Amino acid sequence: MLRGYRIGSAWMDHGKLLERILPRVAKPGRYTGNEWNMIRKDWANTPIKFALAFPDIYDVGTGHLGYKILYSLLNERMDTLAERVYAPWVDMEEQMREHGLPLCSLENRRGLSEFDLVGFTLQYELSYTNILNMLDLGGIPLLAKERTHSHPFVVGGGPCAFNPEPLAMFFDLFVIGDGEEAIVDLVDCYARWQRQNGNRPGDRMDFLQEVAAIPGVYVPSLYHVRYGDDGRLEEITPTRPGVPVKITKRVVQDLDKAFYPKAFVVPYVETIHDRIMLEVMRGCTRGCRFCQAGMIYRPARERNRQRLLEQAKALVSSTGYEEISLASLSTSDYSDIGQLIEDLMIQYGDCGIAISLPSLRLDSFSVGLADQIQKQRRTSLTFAPEAGTQRLRDVINKNVTESDLLSAAEAAFSSGWDTIKLYFMIGLPTETLEDVAGINELTRKVLDLGRRIRGQEGKAGRVKINVSVGSFVPKSHTPFQWAAQTSADVLRERQQYLRRLLSDRSISFSWTDVERSFLEAVIARGDRKIGEVILAAWQGGCKLDTWSEYFSYDKWSEAFEATGIDPKFYSLRRRDLGETLPWDHIETGVSKEFLQQEWMRAHQGQLTPDCRYGCIDCGLCPELKVANVWVGGADYNED
Repeated sequence: MLRGYRIGSAWMDHGKLLERILPRVAKPGRYTGNEWNMIRKDWANTPIKFALAFPDIYDVGTGHLGYKILYSLLNERMDTLAERVYAPWVDMEEQMREHGLPLCSLENRRGLSEFDLVGFTLQYELSYTNILNMLDLGGIPLLAKERTHSHPFVVGGGPCAFNPEPLAMFFDLFVIGDGEEAIVDLVDCYARWQRQNGNRPGDRMDFLQEVAAIPGVYVPSLYHVRYGDDGRLEEITPTRPGVPVKITKRVVQDLDKAFYPKAFVVPYVETIHDRIMLEVMRGCTRGCRFCQAGMIYRPARERNRQRLLEQAKALVSSTGYEEISLASLSTSDYSDIGQLIEDLMIQYGDCGIAISLPSLRLDSFSVGLADQIQKQRRTSLTFAPEAGTQRLRDVINKNVTESDLLSAAEAAFSSGWDTIKLYFMIGLPTETLEDVAGINELTRKVLDLGRRIRGQEGKAGRVKINVSVGSFVPKSHTPFQWAAQTSADVLRERQQYLRRLLSDRSISFSWTDVERSFLEAVIARGDRKIGEVILAAWQGGCKLDTWSEYFSYDKWSEAFEATGIDPKFYSLRRRDLGETLPWDHIETGVSKEFLQQEWMRAHQGQLTPDCRYGCIDCGLCPELKVANVWVGGADYNED
């Protein structure tokens, strides 16, 4: 039996009850709302109510850029209100369940079940138990098939929606790809359905049938899944006429014309990424074979510099933030980056507003950019060689060399940096112990270089190298989607091997939890059966799995055992190239044939060039009728 409780509105006004509870929890500012730039609309006189639900706590979710865009975009509509909902921390949840308070929005303090649509952003597989917990706290049946006309439609979107199958039993529909235009189509469809039904409750399946015709929308209940005797998926097929066989992602072709907020909500408590974010470009052309984002967000599209300056001006004025982050998968790839930084520094440098670059290329040009914006306050620089040897970097198509790293490090140390962070992965396809040892060798070369250069100023002792090592997780829609994940035992051995090699007072070594990486791989490449495990795990007490103090692999193991599902079938098994994959009906535009070619080129150690400099025949541009968009330094023209 699912955990549940009587809805709090039957006992007492949500707001009054909340005020009684807040003194009993840590960081009550997570739950009060009323922040600067918060939008509260008239509940009674706004026809469509949309809850934007982030499956993690306020501190994490409030800084998410996509969430900010949809919040402002939906609230621009006269017929729609959008309100924010976050997962409560454990102390708050205890109080909510004890007092019968449902999970409420921050704006009008309405319970989740009172909304028409509840949209979850799917950023990370280990947040899935939070989704079930939030639905339960909100009084919404967890299973889509159990919802009636009195319940909201539950919508999913974000990068994890590119394999929606593990969540299929819980969601009414998914939006695949860029959300700015698709969400408008979705709400328009709901508005028509609402008008057609008037005051009478409409048939949910009628709406789902209609919404399934919107490009980029996937309705799991309209598809039949068939498995073979060996447990492998054989096919996913529509069950009704007019339902698409494949769902092709939505793409915003012109970012300059895309909606962007003029104001961000400014929280009163300290949160992650609490700053202005300017999305300078979307997509990436580099083609790293392990990187899901680099595949699913293609093509690369840049915003014009003048448009970005206009957005910066509006956001500085409306928020008062003292930091502007230039956001993208690879910010220093933005073709007008030098001039953009110069313009921002001229405009805001004397105002005490800092400029930050969240991602850097492995080259001296990027170091020069960082030097330009960190004259006063030098933080550490982060470079990502990913692998310790050139052989393995060629396998993953990293397209950087040891010389590139050492040149970038030399530029950094010569410019006055004392600390550099290096990010690597272990468990990559074809990895050997020699590749792992190469991480130590490369780190030592950077450390020696730093000591030599900084030693010229008597500062050799200040040099620090922070080494962070993650575990490779194979993801859908990448050339490595067929790869077997390295076992947890082997990953632990390699972590300890590196720990011994990197023993040095000037080297800090951190690594990821291998059990969490294992579970991430299971869910990331899971089919609908994994939904049963997620449900069992939540029923067994799993939640806040992204937080180490609450993650329990033992509870997840019990869920696998209870459902009779072998997690190794999903994580440690290498897929056949001809096998039907759970996400084959979701089209990113990058052809499966191209991914197969990249998988084979990886094993041959062959590089594939950056498509910025020439087409690599991935299939996306002709399939989706889009192309990479480079601003080339041209001024934005409103006409």
